[in-house]
Parts: sequence; structure tokens; C-alpha cells
Amino acid sequence: MENFVVSARKYRPDRFDTVVGQEHVVQTLKNAIKNRHLAHAFLFCGPRGVGKTTSARLLAKTINCTQLSEDFEACNQCESCTAFNSNASFNIYELDAASNNSVDDIRGLVDQVRYAPQGAQYKIYIIDEVHMLSAQAFNAFLKTLEEPPPYAKFILATTEKHKILPTILSRCQVFDFHRIKIDDAVKQLKKICISENIQAEEEALHVIGKKSDGAMRDALSIFDRIVSFSGNKITYADVISNLNILDYDYYFKATNYLLSGNLAASLVLFDEILNSGFEAQHFLHGFSEHIRNLMVCKHPDTLKLLEVAPNVANKFAQQSQSCSSSWLLNALNLLNQTDFNYKLSKNQRLHVELALMKLCNLNRAIQLSTHQPMVDEKKKNNVENKPTSSTEPEVVNLMPDAAPILVQPKVELKDSVSSKSTLERLKEQVNKQKELNAQQNTLEENEEIVVEENKSFNLETFNIEWVGYIEKLEKTGKSRLAAFLKDSPIKLIGSEKIEVELKSALESEMMEEERLDLIPYFRKNLQNTLLDIVFIVNKERMQHTTKLTKPDQLKKMLNKNPLLGDFVQGLGLEIDY
Repeated sequence: MENFVVSARKYRPDRFDTVVGQEHVVQTLKNAIKNRHLAHAFLFCGPRGVGKTTSARLLAKTINCTQLSEDFEACNQCESCTAFNSNASFNIYELDAASNNSVDDIRGLVDQVRYAPQGAQYKIYIIDEVHMLSAQAFNAFLKTLEEPPPYAKFILATTEKHKILPTILSRCQVFDFHRIKIDDAVKQLKKICISENIQAEEEALHVIGKKSDGAMRDALSIFDRIVSFSGNKITYADVISNLNILDYDYYFKATNYLLSGNLAASLVLFDEILNSGFEAQHFLHGFSEHIRNLMVCKHPDTLKLLEVAPNVANKFAQQSQSCSSSWLLNALNLLNQTDFNYKLSKNQRLHVELALMKLCNLNRAIQLSTHQPMVDEKKKNNVENKPTSSTEPEVVNLMPDAAPILVQPKVELKDSVSSKSTLERLKEQVNKQKELNAQQNTLEENEEIVVEENKSFNLETFNIEWVGYIEKLEKTGKSRLAAFLKDSPIKLIGSEKIEVELKSALESEMMEEERLDLIPYFRKNLQNTLLDIVFIVNKERMQHTTKLTKPDQLKKMLNKNPLLGDFVQGLGLEIDY
């Protein structure tokens, strides 16, 4: 039985032009060899499995080759190349710093540097995982690394550049290796399939490349596993089954169900996913990425961000046409909040199902948020001025009186809130949700207001309703609101806009919350769905509300209630300031 060699070793690059996805590093090294501008120390940094050690070995082999090709590649035929390929070179040393990280190990290496190379131009030392060296070992290495003999070259490799001492970094020529792109990984896998006589679906290779997370070595390891599972024919179904990945079709179906408002089908599909052995959060992550891909398809400039097989990309492009940008944005926000709160939920399945219920009603909420009746009325008035070919984007109005509150808002923690306990923050979220539910109910009530024709009104008519609304506030226990509204000047701007002056930002915040009840009240009573009320803070009035002195406070109280003066005199009281 022949010994099996994994693809990561069998197809390890033996020339610079076969290195995958690191053209910037390869070109720089080849130019340095061509111009004889080789540094004495190199540092290769980057994620795992992207070719750092491979590039270090290729550099070591190439600079000692005696018969370089015209494109400055190693010949693989001279004595030096032959010795290197058979792991018998006396001039190239590899040290694994993960297991040889002591001062004595580095001192032994420094002692070897004194001896000149045998039958070659350079003596090369490759130190892998160099960040694992101890601080003492780094210090013992500094002097040699700064002033080595002319024949000594050091090539250091690390996955954690931030752990390298600055004194080491300043003595090296640093190369940053990139993650392998999915397309580059797929190209390499196709070459291997041709070499190994394996038939593979391109969609399956894309899944392998995506699962490898930018590491070519991981992609080859996954490829070997899939070949062991499915033989010489790799299919998309085999790959997603072996790698425990949800099929794209689940996400396409879920999106179609949610867009059409088919809640029953959505919940049944989610149950099918759970019964297949997938976690609910796994579905959340995949579905969020699916919605992101649909958003990417909405603009030609972002299509390059879609890293899927061509046939899948066509499906995304088709489905994105049926999704509005506002729906995608709100859905992505809702899924993000659901994922954020997933671990806090005791009933996690219900937590995800609730998100699906909200998504099913998202289109209706967006229609409510755009005030469709008012938009239609404006279209009637401006139908001659508006071009018929207008393609304005659909944007969700996030004003408090019109927002479809289906997504829990992100609570911004200020300095004063950062010390609150988790229980208090949860209580705040519950109260916030109650307010959001009240807002949604108000929107639904507002939708039921049917006006055959908007009636005009003047300031006197509005004042009558304004007094009635203040009395309503007093009866419902909102006396504080009623108190400062009595002193707030109001004026009519145009024919349908009322402006109310307030004294402070606090009053403005309170009235913005009250808009949920205030706007529908006046639209219904005045029979005008175009009516709008805005609140402004008058800075001059804020300046006049400065703190009064005690004598001024007494004078103000006496002016409001003259009986207070009689009371003070009758008791013979003296007021001490």
C-alpha cells in the first residue's frame, strides 16, 4: 500500500510562480534577487496557511541556486537545489521556535553562524513561529540579527506580528502576507482536480474556498476530506453535507416566504432546519449573510463583494430585484439585534421565531411608515409636475410618528449608564419595548382615519382643539405636559403646519414622545391628514428662565397670589433672605 501524501504537501509550490495569492511578495523577492538587493533579515507575517514558510524555503533555495532561470527561478537541477529538495542541504537550517524558544537554543544557532557555508553562497536560517521566543532569547539574538556575517541570511515567520519586539522588527525587512481570496483558492483546487483526475462542481469548490477562511492549507485539507468522502466526483450536496453547512436554497426559500408574508411556511422551514441538526444561531448567521449578499446585489459597484459561484450569484441577482433597499436594511438590522440578544434568551427557538414573525410583517410596517394616504394626496396635487419616469429609492421614515417599530433599538450606554446592573438594563429594554408596541398600535389606529377631503383650518380653529387637548392631558394625569403647553406660543406656518415654541430641550423630548397621541388627535378632529406639528426650543426663552433670587421668587409668588402677603402680615412673620 502506497503512503498517502496530503495535498498540502504534495502540491506545495516549488517555484515562485506557483505561490497562490501572494503576488506582491513574490514580485518583490524576485526583483531583490535580480538586482542583488537582498536584505540580511526578512520577517514574513500573516494568517495561517497562506504560504509564509513555503515562501521562506523558496527564497532560501533560489538565492543559493547556481543556475537561475531567465525569470529568476530556481533550476531544481543544480547540486544546491537537489540537496534542498531531498532535505539534505547543509546550508539551510530550519528552527521551530514553538519548541526551541530558550536562550540556549538561540545561543546554539548564533554559534553556528560563525561557520561559512559549504559549497554555496549563503547560509540561511529559517525560524518559524518566531513570536514564541522568550524575551531573553530575543535579546540574545539581537546583536547577531543586526550585524550578521555577509554570508548569513535570516528568514523569520510569524502569525502574530504584534508579539515581536520592536527592536527585532526594526532589523528586518517585513512582508505582510494576505489571506487567500476565494477565487484564487478555487483556481488552485481546479488545477489539483485536473491533476488528480477528479470531477468537481464549481459551486462545491467555492464552498470549500469559503470554509477555509483565507487559508490555502485549510482549503487543501478540506479538499482531501471531501475526496475521501465522495471519491472522484465532488458535488455541492456532498460538500454541504460533510461540512455541516446549510444549503443556499434554505435562505432563498426563507426570503421568498418572508417577502410574501407567509408566516406558516417560514416557521415550518425553520423547524425543518432545526430537525436537520443545525443550531438556531447557525441559521441566524447564515441568513444575515444572505440578506447582506442581497444588499450587495442592489448596486453594480458592490457586486465584486459577492463571493459565490456564478450560478448562485445569478440567483442572488434575481431575488434582489424583488427586495426593496428599505426592507433589506430593516431585516439586516433586526437579524443583527436578534443575534446580539440570542444568548440572553431563555427560549432561544421562540426568540428566533419572533424575529421571523416580525420579518413577515416588515413590508406592511414600511408601508405604514411612509404614510401612504398622505403620499397619494400629494401625488394628486402634483401629478402634473412630477415626471412619470421617477425612480426614487424607497426609504423608511424613522420619525417617531411614522416609524415601523419592529426592530429593537440599540441602547446607547453613556457614562452615567455604564454602572447600571444587567437587571436594570433589561428593565429599560422591556419599558422601551412597551413604548414601541404603543407606537405600533397608534400607527394602526392612525391608518383607520379615513378623510374624504382634507378640510382647511385656521389658527383660531386649531386653538379650540388645542385647549381641548390640554384638558384631555389634565384628565389623563399628564398635568405636567398640560402646564407647560398652556404657556407655549403656537403659530400657523403655511396652511397645514403648526409650530409650537418650548422653553427647554427636556420639554421637547417629552413632546416628541407625546406626538404618538397628539398627531392622530388633531388630524382626526380637524379632518386633515396632512396636518403636522413641530416643536422648537426658543433659546431666548431659555435665557429668561434663569434661576431667580429669593426676593424675586417672593415677588413672583405675591403677584400670582396676593393672599400670600396678607397671610405673612397676619402672622407677623419676618422673611430671612
